[in-house]
Amino acid sequence: MMFAGLKREIDQVAKDKGIDRMVIIGALEEALKQAARRKYGQERAIEAQYNEELEEIELFEFKTVVAEITDAETQITLDQARGDDPEAEVGDEIGVKLDTAEFGRIVAQTAKQVIIQRVRDAERDIVYDEYKDRALEVVNGIVRRFEKGSIIVDLGRAEAMLPVKEQVPRENYRPGDRIRAYVTEVNKATKGPQIILSRCSRELLTKLFEQEVPEMYEGIVTIEASAREPGGRSKIAVASRDSDVDPVGACVGMKGSRVQAVVQELRGERIDIVPWSPDPARYVCSALSPAAVSKVIIDDGAKSMDVIVPDDQLSLAIGRKGQNVRLAVQLTGWRIDIKSESAMREVAEWLARAVEVVDGCGEPEAELLLQQGITSLEDLAECQSDLLTQLPGIDEAGANRIKAKAAELTLEKVADDERKRQEEEQRVAEEAARAAAEAASAEAASEAPAATEIAAEPEASS
Repeated sequence: MMFAGLKREIDQVAKDKGIDRMVIIGALEEALKQAARRKYGQERAIEAQYNEELEEIELFEFKTVVAEITDAETQITLDQARGDDPEAEVGDEIGVKLDTAEFGRIVAQTAKQVIIQRVRDAERDIVYDEYKDRALEVVNGIVRRFEKGSIIVDLGRAEAMLPVKEQVPRENYRPGDRIRAYVTEVNKATKGPQIILSRCSRELLTKLFEQEVPEMYEGIVTIEASAREPGGRSKIAVASRDSDVDPVGACVGMKGSRVQAVVQELRGERIDIVPWSPDPARYVCSALSPAAVSKVIIDDGAKSMDVIVPDDQLSLAIGRKGQNVRLAVQLTGWRIDIKSESAMREVAEWLARAVEVVDGCGEPEAELLLQQGITSLEDLAECQSDLLTQLPGIDEAGANRIKAKAAELTLEKVADDERKRQEEEQRVAEEAARAAAEAASAEAASEAPAATEIAAEPEASS
């Protein structure tokens, strides 16, 4: 099929769409082949080929060279074949050029549809190839619309989806708003690449810091671990390969400029930056900042720690609804049990009462048990006797007496705790009743002058 200026049109489309010209040529060939098969029959062996010199798509029907024709649609005589190819022999497959001038409007429309589809597929492949390499990166986009709670984001050459589960609950967007998100995955779909974004991932937090902190780009400062409750609070643990570079200071920046840039991008999410340490105790203490820690008791086997803090630091260490300690657990990978100093003193007193059944034992041995990770009477009652016999002055019989006493004191302590709980409930109830009575008295007092004035009115009128 001859097209005036076909080569120029192919080059122009390739330039406008950013598609390889061979893809367009392939689309033209496929379109004309399908149109020809629709005209001549799907069973016909028809092929199309682009002639660069003639700027023409040529159609060839392949037929078998035979001595005597039994099927005119698939066979050709030797004499006819040698008219096109002088070296043709019986049994050869020879391509007979078809006349494309007969193609009408319907054939041309079919060719156009195939070309459009192939070009569209090629565009999708190009977009997929571009964005598959951007997976696990942060991208910028514009909010376009909402579909069943998901946000559709325009990235330029493609659209991405921010699912409901990947959205921060307290963040609200409107069409036209700028948004920055982390690309979690890029999938190839029939309607084009499916790009999934996230605003909740910890990776978004770390990538934003990597963009703001030059020392991270240079590899001097690294983020060793991160923990995040999207929209609320986050923690990152950072380390430096250069002793002269403070990793925390590098992330904070001059007057907090670097960390504030990340906070603003995360719409006010609070971020704690702590130094990473290979020493688990030091690392956990840093992870619980801004709370101060008095002592740490480590159980390596269970990978857990009892962290003792001053009484006035207990609520700060735990955080609002336990948020601070939850993030510290995520950050360090250690199970953390936070206790106040007064609570630990009470535990030490109970342990001392248990070990006193052995002559010469008391508070020093209770303190040694605390350091060994025995932080409750239940632990003492269930511990191995070997642990107790390692202490001076305690033999196997003494260890058994201590464990029995611990079991007895456990019941006593449960009863004591229940009594304290009831006393606290009674105190709260009494305070509530007293407050209610005072409120009722104040209300009655405020209504009294008004009643006096009402009573005095008839006397004044007379």
